[in-house]
Amino acid sequence: MSKKKSNNSGIVYSTDPNYSFDPEPETEADTLAPESQNLRVKLDTKQRAGKVVTVVDGFIGKEADLEKLGKDLKTKCGTGGSVKDGQVLIQGDYKEKVVKWLQDWGYKRTK
Repeated sequence: MSKKKSNNSGIVYSTDPNYSFDPEPETEADTLAPESQNLRVKLDTKQRAGKVVTVVDGFIGKEADLEKLGKDLKTKCGTGGSVKDGQVLIQGDYKEKVVKWLQDWGYKRTK
C-alpha cells in the first residue's frame, strides 16, 4: 500500500476529540467440506495470447487451503500454474482430468 493511502474506511475527519479509529478485524471464512464446495472448472483463453488455461473457481475457504488444492492439481497435471483472486489457474487443457481428480478427492458438486 502507498504511504499516502490509509485504510480508514472512508473516514476523513472527526470533530470528536476522543474519537479513535478501530478497524474491524477481518476474519477469513472457514473452509467448507469438500462435499459442500461448488467448484466450477472451465477453459479460458482471454488475455493469454490464445493459450488455454484451466480455471477452477468457486472455492470457499482459507487462502492456505486454496494454495494446497492448487499445488496438488498442478502436481497431478505435471504443469505450471498459479492461484490468484480465489481461482486456481493451470496451464493447458486439463479440464477432464481436473474434474475427475476433484471428484476422487470428495468434491461432489463439480461442474
